[in-house]
Amino acid sequence: MLKESFIVKTIDLTTGQVQRVIVALALPLVGSSLLQFTYSLVDMFWVGALGSDAVASIGAASFYIMLGQAIQSLIVVGAGIKVSQAVGRRDQELIQRYVRAGRRMNLGIGLLFVVLLAVLGQTLIGFLNMNAPAVERLAYSYLLVSAPMLVFSFFNLLFARLFSAYGNTTTAMRINATGVTLNMILSPLFIYPLGLGVVGAGFATLVANVVMFGFFSHRARALFDWEETVEPNRTDYKEILRLGFPMATQRVLFTVISIFLARMIGSYGTEAIAAQRIGLQIESIAYMMIGGLNGAIASYTGQNLGARKVGRVHEGYRVTTRLGVLYTGLITLVFLFVPDVLIGLFVDDPRTIEIGASYLRIIGISLIFASFEMIGNGYFSGLGLPKIPATISIVFTVARIPLALALEPYLGLDAIWWSIAISSIVKGLVSVLYVRLMKKEVTSLAEAI
Repeated sequence: MLKESFIVKTIDLTTGQVQRVIVALALPLVGSSLLQFTYSLVDMFWVGALGSDAVASIGAASFYIMLGQAIQSLIVVGAGIKVSQAVGRRDQELIQRYVRAGRRMNLGIGLLFVVLLAVLGQTLIGFLNMNAPAVERLAYSYLLVSAPMLVFSFFNLLFARLFSAYGNTTTAMRINATGVTLNMILSPLFIYPLGLGVVGAGFATLVANVVMFGFFSHRARALFDWEETVEPNRTDYKEILRLGFPMATQRVLFTVISIFLARMIGSYGTEAIAAQRIGLQIESIAYMMIGGLNGAIASYTGQNLGARKVGRVHEGYRVTTRLGVLYTGLITLVFLFVPDVLIGLFVDDPRTIEIGASYLRIIGISLIFASFEMIGNGYFSGLGLPKIPATISIVFTVARIPLALALEPYLGLDAIWWSIAISSIVKGLVSVLYVRLMKKEVTSLAEAI
């Protein structure tokens, strides 16, 4: 549990041995992801016991939860970039202005999206074309419970990013640990003894996010609330939106494409949707580390660029990339050789296991390249150049749909998995190329700050 004596502090990322700094910054982020991954697996175990339809209903609703988080990244990314650079410059007034602007816009987006899900939820679920009324009803019920949860989740994500901008990722990990532990306790209680089924899983997540929000808000006062007279101006809001817009566009488009692909997957039956849902959860094993490295390199690059330490910026990218390749290479081997065993841990339906195993084998091939893309994403965000990774992602993510349609007559359902894998491979390679092309311009960026 969180102790009252714990004090949030700023950590200087502009000094010290680079690999140690990156690892120290990434580990709490990985720890938070590991906690969330553990919860997701446990939750999938409980929901999976209800059958493939229950898993498919949560999978369907989750696409729209992801869409909300993608839209909210407009604020998270923009505020994170500006705050990390201001921390590197030691400009306290500027930090306050960006934090307050980010929090206000975050609330507006959260409330608006809740209304959207409540009004259009049934239409959105119906778009997936599952042709299974019982599954659609469960998905809509889960979505209604998840809608208010998103307001609190949005703030939790924003707080975690801002704490990371200070180099302090341990606070977010402790708070996430509290939320995940609570969620793991409440989820089986709500699902079974209380008889709420799939909706019970949604209620457990709502309660956990409310508790996490309370902890984040309490800790944030020690870090962000200084002079009440400092107020953001119109330019501050515009800067956050300007920097956040490319990445938010990328993530929204990524989610929209995923929804269209889910519509294609739905035509193969609820087993296919359930298999992908389980496969995505297992795939997140890889993204625990990659996501941690993404957040670490973004904050590290932002502070060092703000401090005009260009050599450390370049070395940070090299170190982070090596760590990403090592980890994802190991996960790839597991996905290639024992995918059916992994899927079989959660369901016993042979068709679902077969589809899920094929998903993991194909996606596993692209994991190393996905690490290139995500690390490059964090690197360019820290440089204040989010348009580069956003453009890369938008172009090749959109290509997934025509690629899947072109391959489907020959590969069937596997065509969708191959469209995802091939686009990830290309995105990773293009990201590495852009890092090399932009190397000389980093000095100019540092001088311009």
